[in-house]
Amino acid sequence: MAIVVNLDVMMAKRKISLNELSKEVGLTNVNLSILKNGKAKGVRFETLASICKVLDCQPGDILEYREDPVQESALPA
Repeated sequence: MAIVVNLDVMMAKRKISLNELSKEVGLTNVNLSILKNGKAKGVRFETLASICKVLDCQPGDILEYREDPVQESALPA
């Protein structure tokens, strides 16, 4: 299973830069960049709520669940 972070998509739709969003949300550019690039291990609900407030969106607009494709080697012969 994989959680895909679509923060960059929402930022582009709202025409907001990483610097501007980081100031509005109260996160460093580095931490916001880690989240945006899908490298974060987790995100606090408080942080997610702040991002959603600034971007005027829902958590589902930023986070997406995708199932991992079944690999052929995992299938029984």
